[in-house]
Amino acid sequence: MATITAAMVKELREMTGAGMMECKKALTEAEGDMDKAVDVLRTRGLAAVAKKAGRATNEGYVMAKVSDDAKTGVVVELKCETDFVSTNEKFRAYVERIAKAALACKPADVEALKAADADGETVEAVITDCIHVMGENCDLTRVAVSEAQAIASYIHGAGKIGVLVEFEVEGIDPASADFQTYGKDVAMQVAAIAPIAANRDQVDPAVVEHEMSIYKAQAAESGKPENIQEKIAAGRLEKFYKEQCLTEQAFVKDADKTVGAYTNEVAKKLGGSIKVVNFIRFALGE
Repeated sequence: MATITAAMVKELREMTGAGMMECKKALTEAEGDMDKAVDVLRTRGLAAVAKKAGRATNEGYVMAKVSDDAKTGVVVELKCETDFVSTNEKFRAYVERIAKAALACKPADVEALKAADADGETVEAVITDCIHVMGENCDLTRVAVSEAQAIASYIHGAGKIGVLVEFEVEGIDPASADFQTYGKDVAMQVAAIAPIAANRDQVDPAVVEHEMSIYKAQAAESGKPENIQEKIAAGRLEKFYKEQCLTEQAFVKDADKTVGAYTNEVAKKLGGSIKVVNFIRFALGE
Protein backbone atom coordinates (compact mmCIF):
# COMPACT_ATOMS: atom_id res chain seq x y z
CA MET A 1 0.00 0.00 0.00
CA ALA A 2 1.46 3.33 -1.08
CA THR A 3 2.00 6.00 1.57
CA ILE A 4 -0.15 9.06 0.87
CA THR A 5 1.59 12.19 2.13
CA ALA A 6 0.10 15.61 2.87
CA ALA A 7 2.26 17.04 0.09
CA MET A 8 0.70 14.62 -2.43
CA VAL A 9 -2.81 15.57 -1.28
CA LYS A 10 -1.93 19.27 -1.56
CA GLU A 11 -0.50 18.80 -5.08
CA LEU A 12 -3.61 16.93 -6.27
CA ARG A 13 -5.85 19.59 -4.75
CA GLU A 14 -3.94 22.35 -6.56
CA MET A 15 -4.18 20.41 -9.84
CA THR A 16 -7.89 19.67 -9.64
CA GLY A 17 -9.57 22.05 -7.21
CA ALA A 18 -11.18 19.09 -5.41
CA GLY A 19 -11.51 18.95 -1.60
CA MET A 20 -8.76 17.61 0.67
CA MET A 21 -10.65 14.48 1.75
CA GLU A 22 -11.71 13.68 -1.82
CA CYS A 23 -8.08 14.04 -2.94
CA LYS A 24 -6.84 11.76 -0.18
CA LYS A 25 -9.46 9.11 -1.03
CA ALA A 26 -8.62 9.33 -4.74
CA LEU A 27 -4.88 8.95 -4.07
CA THR A 28 -5.55 5.97 -1.80
CA GLU A 29 -7.71 4.32 -4.48
CA ALA A 30 -5.05 5.07 -7.12
CA GLU A 31 -2.29 3.73 -4.84
CA GLY A 32 -0.43 7.03 -4.97
CA ASP A 33 -0.46 7.41 -8.76
CA MET A 34 -1.19 11.12 -9.38
CA ASP A 35 -2.53 10.69 -12.94
CA LYS A 36 -4.85 7.85 -11.90
CA ALA A 37 -6.04 9.90 -8.94
CA VAL A 38 -6.99 12.74 -11.30
CA ASP A 39 -9.02 10.26 -13.36
CA VAL A 40 -10.76 8.98 -10.21
CA LEU A 41 -11.80 12.53 -9.30
CA ARG A 42 -12.92 13.31 -12.86
CA THR A 43 -15.00 10.14 -12.99
CA ARG A 44 -16.76 11.29 -9.83
CA GLY A 45 -17.29 14.74 -11.31
CA LEU A 46 -15.03 16.34 -8.72
CA ALA A 47 -12.31 17.68 -11.03
CA ALA A 48 -11.94 19.50 -14.30
CA VAL A 49 -9.20 18.55 -16.80
CA ALA A 50 -6.03 19.00 -14.74
CA LYS A 51 -3.13 20.71 -16.42
CA LYS A 52 0.21 19.33 -15.38
CA ALA A 53 2.29 22.39 -16.25
CA GLY A 54 4.21 23.13 -13.07
CA ARG A 55 4.67 26.64 -11.85
CA ALA A 56 8.06 27.72 -13.11
CA THR A 57 10.52 29.16 -10.65
CA ASN A 58 12.96 30.44 -13.28
CA GLU A 59 12.61 33.85 -14.87
CA GLY A 60 13.37 34.84 -18.46
CA TYR A 61 11.81 35.95 -21.73
CA VAL A 62 10.12 34.11 -24.59
CA MET A 63 10.50 35.87 -27.94
CA ALA A 64 8.41 35.01 -31.02
CA LYS A 65 9.45 36.55 -34.33
CA VAL A 66 8.27 36.29 -37.96
CA SER A 67 10.15 37.02 -41.20
CA ASP A 68 9.23 39.99 -43.40
CA ASP A 69 7.42 37.71 -45.87
CA ALA A 70 5.54 36.05 -42.97
CA LYS A 71 6.54 32.55 -44.11
CA THR A 72 9.11 31.73 -41.43
CA GLY A 73 8.78 32.10 -37.69
CA VAL A 74 10.91 31.36 -34.63
CA VAL A 75 10.32 31.28 -30.91
CA VAL A 76 13.20 31.25 -28.41
CA GLU A 77 13.42 31.09 -24.62
CA LEU A 78 16.28 32.77 -22.75
CA LYS A 79 16.24 32.27 -18.98
CA CYS A 80 17.73 34.38 -16.23
CA GLU A 81 17.62 34.37 -12.44
CA THR A 82 15.33 37.25 -11.49
CA ASP A 83 12.27 39.11 -12.71
CA PHE A 84 14.29 42.30 -12.35
CA VAL A 85 16.54 41.18 -15.22
CA SER A 86 13.81 39.57 -17.34
CA THR A 87 11.94 42.88 -17.54
CA ASN A 88 15.07 44.90 -18.29
CA GLU A 89 15.22 46.40 -21.80
CA LYS A 90 18.88 45.42 -22.22
CA PHE A 91 18.04 41.77 -21.53
CA ARG A 92 15.18 41.89 -24.04
CA ALA A 93 17.57 43.34 -26.63
CA TYR A 94 19.76 40.24 -26.22
CA VAL A 95 16.74 37.96 -26.69
CA GLU A 96 15.74 39.94 -29.79
CA ARG A 97 19.23 39.54 -31.22
CA ILE A 98 19.16 35.78 -30.61
CA ALA A 99 15.71 35.50 -32.23
CA LYS A 100 16.95 37.39 -35.31
CA ALA A 101 19.89 34.95 -35.59
CA ALA A 102 17.44 32.02 -35.33
CA LEU A 103 15.27 33.52 -38.06
CA ALA A 104 18.32 33.78 -40.33
CA CYS A 105 19.80 30.31 -39.75
CA LYS A 106 16.69 28.20 -38.93
CA PRO A 107 18.53 26.03 -36.37
CA ALA A 108 17.63 22.41 -35.72
CA ASP A 109 18.13 22.78 -31.97
CA VAL A 110 19.59 24.95 -29.19
CA GLU A 111 23.17 23.83 -29.82
CA ALA A 112 22.91 24.73 -33.50
CA LEU A 113 21.56 28.15 -32.56
CA LYS A 114 24.38 28.74 -30.08
CA ALA A 115 26.87 28.12 -32.87
CA ALA A 116 25.02 30.40 -35.31
CA ASP A 117 26.17 33.86 -36.38
CA ALA A 118 24.69 36.94 -34.73
CA ASP A 119 26.12 40.06 -36.36
CA GLY A 120 29.69 38.79 -36.52
CA GLU A 121 29.85 36.69 -33.36
CA THR A 122 28.23 33.46 -32.25
CA VAL A 123 24.98 33.38 -30.34
CA GLU A 124 26.91 31.68 -27.53
CA ALA A 125 29.16 34.74 -27.33
CA VAL A 126 26.07 36.95 -27.21
CA ILE A 127 24.76 34.93 -24.26
CA THR A 128 28.13 35.21 -22.49
CA ASP A 129 28.07 38.96 -22.98
CA CYS A 130 24.51 39.03 -21.61
CA ILE A 131 25.72 37.22 -18.46
CA HIS A 132 28.52 39.74 -17.93
CA VAL A 133 26.35 42.81 -18.55
CA MET A 134 23.27 41.67 -16.61
CA GLY A 135 25.24 40.09 -13.75
CA GLU A 136 23.15 36.94 -13.72
CA ASN A 137 23.40 33.45 -15.12
CA CYS A 138 21.50 33.31 -18.45
CA ASP A 139 20.67 30.16 -20.37
CA LEU A 140 19.23 29.58 -23.85
CA THR A 141 16.85 26.71 -23.15
CA ARG A 142 14.54 26.29 -26.18
CA VAL A 143 14.13 27.21 -29.82
CA ALA A 144 11.54 26.22 -32.42
CA VAL A 145 11.37 27.10 -36.10
CA SER A 146 8.21 27.15 -38.20
CA GLU A 147 7.85 27.38 -41.99
CA ALA A 148 4.45 27.63 -43.69
CA GLN A 149 2.48 29.50 -46.35
CA ALA A 150 1.67 32.08 -43.67
CA ILE A 151 2.75 32.61 -40.05
CA ALA A 152 1.71 35.04 -37.32
CA SER A 153 3.09 35.54 -33.82
CA TYR A 154 2.15 36.92 -30.42
CA ILE A 155 4.08 37.56 -27.19
CA HIS A 156 2.06 37.67 -23.99
CA GLY A 157 2.65 38.85 -20.43
CA ALA A 158 6.03 40.57 -20.70
CA GLY A 159 7.55 37.60 -22.51
CA LYS A 160 6.02 34.85 -20.39
CA ILE A 161 4.34 33.19 -23.41
CA GLY A 162 5.37 33.20 -27.07
CA VAL A 163 3.19 31.80 -29.86
CA LEU A 164 3.55 31.04 -33.57
CA VAL A 165 0.52 29.99 -35.66
CA GLU A 166 0.81 28.38 -39.10
CA PHE A 167 -1.78 28.88 -41.84
CA GLU A 168 -2.50 27.68 -45.35
CA VAL A 169 -3.68 30.60 -47.48
CA GLU A 170 -4.84 31.13 -51.04
CA GLY A 171 -5.32 34.51 -52.71
CA ILE A 172 -4.10 36.40 -49.63
CA ASP A 173 -0.79 38.16 -48.91
CA PRO A 174 0.37 36.74 -45.55
CA ALA A 175 2.51 39.82 -44.88
CA SER A 176 -0.41 42.24 -45.31
CA ALA A 177 -1.48 44.26 -42.29
CA ASP A 178 -5.03 42.86 -42.42
CA PHE A 179 -3.88 39.25 -42.39
CA GLN A 180 -1.31 39.85 -39.66
CA THR A 181 -3.94 41.53 -37.48
CA TYR A 182 -6.11 38.44 -37.87
CA GLY A 183 -3.13 36.13 -37.31
CA LYS A 184 -2.18 37.95 -34.12
CA ASP A 185 -5.74 37.49 -32.85
CA VAL A 186 -5.50 33.73 -33.38
CA ALA A 187 -2.04 33.58 -31.78
CA MET A 188 -3.44 35.55 -28.81
CA GLN A 189 -6.16 32.90 -28.50
CA VAL A 190 -3.49 30.19 -28.30
CA ALA A 191 -1.63 32.16 -25.62
CA ALA A 192 -4.76 32.75 -23.54
CA ILE A 193 -6.60 29.42 -23.81
CA ALA A 194 -3.78 26.92 -24.53
CA PRO A 195 -5.61 24.50 -26.87
CA ILE A 196 -4.13 21.03 -27.33
CA ALA A 197 -4.49 21.00 -31.15
CA ALA A 198 -5.41 23.29 -34.03
CA ASN A 199 -8.16 20.96 -35.30
CA ARG A 200 -9.88 17.89 -33.89
CA ASP A 201 -8.26 15.52 -36.39
CA GLN A 202 -4.88 16.45 -34.88
CA VAL A 203 -5.78 15.33 -31.35
CA ASP A 204 -3.76 12.27 -30.31
CA PRO A 205 -6.04 9.20 -30.60
CA ALA A 206 -4.70 8.02 -27.22
CA VAL A 207 -5.96 11.26 -25.65
CA VAL A 208 -9.39 10.83 -27.27
CA GLU A 209 -9.55 7.22 -26.07
CA HIS A 210 -8.59 8.26 -22.54
CA GLU A 211 -11.17 11.06 -22.42
CA MET A 212 -13.89 8.75 -23.76
CA SER A 213 -13.11 6.19 -21.06
CA ILE A 214 -13.64 8.90 -18.42
CA TYR A 215 -16.91 10.05 -20.00
CA LYS A 216 -18.21 6.49 -20.24
CA ALA A 217 -17.37 5.90 -16.59
CA GLN A 218 -19.15 9.15 -15.67
CA ALA A 219 -22.20 8.15 -17.74
CA ALA A 220 -22.30 4.70 -16.10
CA GLU A 221 -22.56 6.41 -12.69
CA SER A 222 -25.86 7.95 -13.85
CA GLY A 223 -27.55 4.54 -13.89
CA LYS A 224 -29.30 5.34 -17.17
CA PRO A 225 -29.80 2.79 -20.01
CA GLU A 226 -26.67 1.88 -22.00
CA ASN A 227 -27.80 3.59 -25.21
CA ILE A 228 -28.34 6.83 -23.26
CA GLN A 229 -24.94 6.43 -21.62
CA GLU A 230 -23.34 6.25 -25.08
CA LYS A 231 -25.05 9.50 -26.09
CA ILE A 232 -23.96 11.19 -22.87
CA ALA A 233 -20.35 10.13 -23.42
CA ALA A 234 -20.41 11.22 -27.08
CA GLY A 235 -21.85 14.60 -26.07
CA ARG A 236 -19.10 15.13 -23.52
CA LEU A 237 -16.43 14.24 -26.08
CA GLU A 238 -17.94 16.81 -28.43
CA LYS A 239 -17.71 19.40 -25.63
CA PHE A 240 -14.06 18.38 -25.10
CA TYR A 241 -13.28 19.10 -28.77
CA LYS A 242 -14.97 22.50 -28.58
CA GLU A 243 -12.94 23.43 -25.51
CA GLN A 244 -9.58 22.00 -26.55
CA CYS A 245 -9.34 22.46 -30.35
CA LEU A 246 -8.31 25.94 -31.47
CA THR A 247 -10.67 26.35 -34.44
CA GLU A 248 -13.67 25.15 -32.41
CA GLN A 249 -13.04 27.30 -29.35
CA ALA A 250 -15.13 30.38 -28.62
CA PHE A 251 -13.13 33.37 -29.88
CA VAL A 252 -11.75 35.32 -26.90
CA LYS A 253 -12.60 38.68 -28.51
CA ASP A 254 -16.17 37.64 -29.43
CA ALA A 255 -17.58 34.62 -27.61
CA ASP A 256 -20.56 34.50 -29.98
CA LYS A 257 -18.36 33.02 -32.71
CA THR A 258 -15.70 30.31 -32.91
CA VAL A 259 -12.14 30.87 -34.09
CA GLY A 260 -13.11 28.90 -37.20
CA ALA A 261 -16.04 31.21 -37.91
CA TYR A 262 -13.83 34.26 -37.38
CA THR A 263 -11.29 32.75 -39.80
CA ASN A 264 -13.96 32.28 -42.47
CA GLU A 265 -15.15 35.87 -42.01
CA VAL A 266 -11.63 37.25 -42.49
CA ALA A 267 -10.98 35.00 -45.51
CA LYS A 268 -14.16 36.24 -47.18
CA LYS A 269 -13.27 39.85 -46.42
CA LEU A 270 -9.76 39.42 -47.86
CA GLY A 271 -11.03 37.59 -50.94
CA GLY A 272 -9.27 34.27 -50.42
CA SER A 273 -9.10 31.20 -48.19
CA ILE A 274 -7.44 30.62 -44.82
CA LYS A 275 -6.91 27.37 -42.92
CA VAL A 276 -5.36 27.19 -39.43
CA VAL A 277 -2.82 24.39 -39.68
CA ASN A 278 -0.71 24.27 -36.51
CA PHE A 279 0.73 26.29 -33.65
CA ILE A 280 3.75 26.39 -31.35
CA ARG A 281 3.28 27.71 -27.81
CA PHE A 282 6.17 28.32 -25.41
CA ALA A 283 5.22 29.23 -21.83
CA LEU A 284 8.22 30.26 -19.75
CA GLY A 285 9.61 27.36 -17.77
CA GLU A 286 7.39 24.59 -19.18
